[in-house]
Amino acid sequence: MPRMNTPPNVPRWARLAATGAALTNVPSGLWRVAIAAGVPVGLAQSEYDQLDAPGWGSFSLIGLSLIAEVFGFLALGLVRTWGETWPRWVPGLRGRRVPVLPVTVAAGLGTLAVTVYGVLFVYASLHAEMAADPWGIWLLNAVYAPLLLWGPLLGAVTVHYYRRRTRIDPVRV
Repeated sequence: MPRMNTPPNVPRWARLAATGAALTNVPSGLWRVAIAAGVPVGLAQSEYDQLDAPGWGSFSLIGLSLIAEVFGFLALGLVRTWGETWPRWVPGLRGRRVPVLPVTVAAGLGTLAVTVYGVLFVYASLHAEMAADPWGIWLLNAVYAPLLLWGPLLGAVTVHYYRRRTRIDPVRV
């Protein structure tokens, strides 16, 4: 795996975990976009009607997918240089160090939120009465299953980010 804009002290496992965290949203996002576009994914017509998709509900499905992808992408900042130093395209902040504590708190809260969401989704899907086809329920579970990994992966990378950024380097002291 190439080290694209990765600080030299980021181990391979952290890069892989951050990439994994960023990619956990892709299957469910594609599933929601398919529903928004009217592609049959095994749901019953009543479930499409409840989502108002295709229709005005498509905007919320696509919006949710985009928001989830943006938050997933931010996990990469924990292992990239733009998570340590503001990129040059950020006016007023370019070149300055990114503060560790706000990033760590935000990533920690994100870890908690996506872990709880993943667990609650699994619980709800196991207890929900759906009129979907069996293959539709299987597909729903298959595309949402990766979200169970989002919290643990993000948590591991967050702890690594905090430790790496707050460690006292004897060479720099």
